[in-house]
Amino acid sequence: MSPFRGSNGIAFGPDGRLYVAEYLGGRISAIDLATTQVEIAVPADGPVQSPDDLAFGADGSMYITDLVPGRVWRRDPHGDYTLVSDEVKVPNGIACVGDRLFVNEMRVGGRLLELFPDGREPVVLAEGLMLGNAMQLGPDGCLYYPHMLTNEVFRIPLDGGTPELVAEDVHEPVAVRFDREGVLMVLSRGVDGIVTRIDQGQRKIITTGVMCLDNAAFDSDNRMYVSSYASGGIAEVHPDGRTRQVVPEGLAGPYGVTVDTGGAVYTADHYRVVKPTGPELAIFTHGIVAAKGQLHVTSQYGDVRTDGTTRASGLNRPMGIAVRDDGALVVAEAGAGRVIAIDTEVTVVASGFTSPMDVAFDAEQRCYVSDETGAVHRIDDGVAIASGLAAPQGLAVHGDELFVVEVGLHRVLAIHLQTGERRVVAADLPLSPERPRELFVHGMPGCPRRFVGLAVAPDGSLHVSGDGTVLRIPQEIG
Repeated sequence: MSPFRGSNGIAFGPDGRLYVAEYLGGRISAIDLATTQVEIAVPADGPVQSPDDLAFGADGSMYITDLVPGRVWRRDPHGDYTLVSDEVKVPNGIACVGDRLFVNEMRVGGRLLELFPDGREPVVLAEGLMLGNAMQLGPDGCLYYPHMLTNEVFRIPLDGGTPELVAEDVHEPVAVRFDREGVLMVLSRGVDGIVTRIDQGQRKIITTGVMCLDNAAFDSDNRMYVSSYASGGIAEVHPDGRTRQVVPEGLAGPYGVTVDTGGAVYTADHYRVVKPTGPELAIFTHGIVAAKGQLHVTSQYGDVRTDGTTRASGLNRPMGIAVRDDGALVVAEAGAGRVIAIDTEVTVVASGFTSPMDVAFDAEQRCYVSDETGAVHRIDDGVAIASGLAAPQGLAVHGDELFVVEVGLHRVLAIHLQTGERRVVAADLPLSPERPRELFVHGMPGCPRRFVGLAVAPDGSLHVSGDGTVLRIPQEIG
């Protein structure tokens, strides 16, 4: 289990520790690399909501890009926070050059700006960025930054001018970094963990195997440390691509969970699907179900996919998903307050809910839906199976009982479908904390809503997506 829910921007602080921003976790932690001890430096309950990158100024202040609300913060050496700017859209890459502060925007047509902590108006150095991200001052005194969408790296003088193309056809660039010898290193956000080393125009491809690289930092001995936005953790990368895991990888959520007929467990982990055979990139997945040899997922972007093929798009926050006996996919569309079926077309099964989160079928193919406002409904006859629940989400049916994750009370409840009798199956569960509700910001995905999935295995055991874990709850088959 990793202490990080994905790891994003990293930088060495004045105290020699490596600081790690967690966009999904809403925190910044500090690692003592000698002991691997992790300490939270910026907690999730503070003013910073979704830290994506960070840099340190000459006076030891930490500057943070807060992506979802579009803010840039200064945390001084005493731990006090000051808002530097709320005028940057999707702020991501950040760099300090002495007392000067630079930030870019991760959006189409984004800007690179110089910001002033004393309140002066920002200065735009460049426009038209195609998704900016992690950037750094080069040995020539220019800022280097990636265009994620066009696979290019540019540079620009600190006082502005015409951006100059430095490298093209770079593999999915997400971060631009220089090692202690001034060699340009470009990290890839792809599945193979590629680092492109560019030294005097000569390229060398280093394959690390670290899925979905996000950022890098070099210590005083020129050792390279990298983060992964999908799997978290921190790894040291050797020049030949070998890695040493310093902080373990783990799950970013997880969100939905499913168990196939053979007992294999799969989980939707926001950036990927975690399978018994290893993780597979599947961006912004939340709901998941395995049926008849196929894997179906819902996406934060409003898509529903079957084995990578899009079945529906443009939905409003689709969450839990189940498969009906006739093969149709049934989805809780939380943002639209309805349950839909997807076959050759999309049809509305039921509507009028406040925030439907998950769906499940019993042996007679009657459909149940959890509404996060406190109830579980049987759609077929309009009966409220249970009410007064504390934020019900994940659903599963086994035999005569319906199981529901009561997120507000951190427990799993069993409800007898005939008698309505309730029993607590498991309590005090470590469930993922709630994150801000903004899903999209300036066209880019924001922090996901919490979604706690539930699945029943062939042996009757329950599986719940916890905080960085999938929990197995044994059940006797009656």
